[in-house]
Amino acid sequence: MNEQRVIETVDGHILVISMVRHAKRNAIDGEMTLALDAALNRLEDEPDLWAAVITGGPDMFCAGTDMAATSGTPTERGGIYGVVGRTRTKPLIAAVEGVAFGGGFEVVMACDMVVAAKNARFGLPEVKRGLIPSSGAIFRASRVLPLNVAKQVMLTGEELSPSDGFRLGLVNQITEPGQALDRALDMARQIIANSPVAVQQSLQAIDALTSANDELGWALTKKARDVINASEDAKEGVAAFFEKRPPQWKGR
Repeated sequence: MNEQRVIETVDGHILVISMVRHAKRNAIDGEMTLALDAALNRLEDEPDLWAAVITGGPDMFCAGTDMAATSGTPTERGGIYGVVGRTRTKPLIAAVEGVAFGGGFEVVMACDMVVAAKNARFGLPEVKRGLIPSSGAIFRASRVLPLNVAKQVMLTGEELSPSDGFRLGLVNQITEPGQALDRALDMARQIIANSPVAVQQSLQAIDALTSANDELGWALTKKARDVINASEDAKEGVAAFFEKRPPQWKGR
């Protein structure tokens, strides 16, 4: 039997989406992509669900793409991971504990609000592997962070602390370790106390304005990814990652 990747639970009008591939730090493979897609399709399609929280549990959020297995084929409704290319009408809150690296951070950026524990770790380490963040960060990082900070995070590959994330506007609330999910649920309950029609129309209007250039963003991401995929640096970076050694860059 295949290992379960995602658990869905319902709390009133709130769908809780829990990634449970903990042995792999919730790294996303093809099966998890399909499971996340199914959960978010359920959020959109069931009229009694008005908001959702996505969590990786008390120890980690998500380490991004499973580099050995890959994340599978983007889904029709959700795109990469079944999440980051999705047009949603209902709010999605990220409850982050531990690592949110690479694609995991890009999942966070695709959410509407972020609750982070003090042990959360945000980062886009792709450049350290000769790669680029290809799941939305190219254009979303500068929406959720000041432009120069977004550049620093992407070009150095170094981590952003939850306190800096809060100060800069990425994180809505900071909690003690182990409390991110509870606080995210509290935020979701504040939302669902309001008219779901008003909430959904407000969210769609905001998203339509902020995502007006997404098509260009995805096109530029593809252009950069095509160059990267043909480069010697990408092959060296991935090999060095699996061989647990420093990469020897060639700049081509």
